[in-house]
Amino acid sequence: MKSPSFGYVAPASTADVVDALTTGSAAPGGAVVLAGGQSLLVELHHRRVRPALVVDLGRVGDLGGLAVAGGELHVGALARHRDAERPGAAPGPLGRLLPRVAEHVAHPPVRARGTIAGSLAWGHPAAEWGAVAVALDARVDLRGAGGGRSVAAADWFRGPHRTARRPDELVTALRLPLPPAGAGVGFVEHRRTAASYAGVAVVAVLELEGPVVTSARLGVVGAADRPERAAAAEGFLRGAEAGEAAFARAGELAARDADPVDEPHQPADHRRHLVGVLVRRALGRALADRRSTDEEEDA
Repeated sequence: MKSPSFGYVAPASTADVVDALTTGSAAPGGAVVLAGGQSLLVELHHRRVRPALVVDLGRVGDLGGLAVAGGELHVGALARHRDAERPGAAPGPLGRLLPRVAEHVAHPPVRARGTIAGSLAWGHPAAEWGAVAVALDARVDLRGAGGGRSVAAADWFRGPHRTARRPDELVTALRLPLPPAGAGVGFVEHRRTAASYAGVAVVAVLELEGPVVTSARLGVVGAADRPERAAAAEGFLRGAEAGEAAFARAGELAARDADPVDEPHQPADHRRHLVGVLVRRALGRALADRRSTDEEEDA
């Protein structure tokens, strides 16, 4: 199909983008932002969105890149998925986690053009970066006609393709707190095909004191209509001895609290089962990651 007719602007500054969004959002159909376009262009071609105005970020020079500052990784609005695949994208555990997540995003051409912040702005409930954002208590920075604000990842997702972004606002950055240097990180995903969205995906971040878990973070997509933390499993793990038995129980608790929806290729009961299995596996990978890091430091 062909896209519907729409206006198009490519501002050169963030301020001009906000002005365009403010003007465009008042028109029937509103305004949409084009960053990588890997989701938006498909929706336009199928005429599932019919905006009055498309605002292209391609000429805005200060919205790209990854940078560490103040204990956080700042992910600019035009940072591509492939930027997170590169070794050294971030220091410590986050630098090990990002490539493991990024390689599961669609396929190489999409990762070369699609953006991390754009994925969060699109709000697909099974997108991998949502699991990372909620697991790390990330924040989404926005700028609109009323100025700038920051929204916690826990408050960002409102349901499938619904977020806390207002029509006149631009997502300018994602801020990911750096996990402690001694944390172990794990990621595991189940999907139907190599380029499919995740059926279920889990991010695990573990901190230990000896064999005992002092902190556990579990970000899950596919367990509900938005990315969520597996809170009961996290609470159980704190103070537990890290290992297969504890991880299996954490998986059971995560599955019990999951509220997935039926889909043609994945009934809700199957997805609930996957939540339990993948939580256990992600925790196992996080523990292995922590142990391998310890071994490298001792070598």
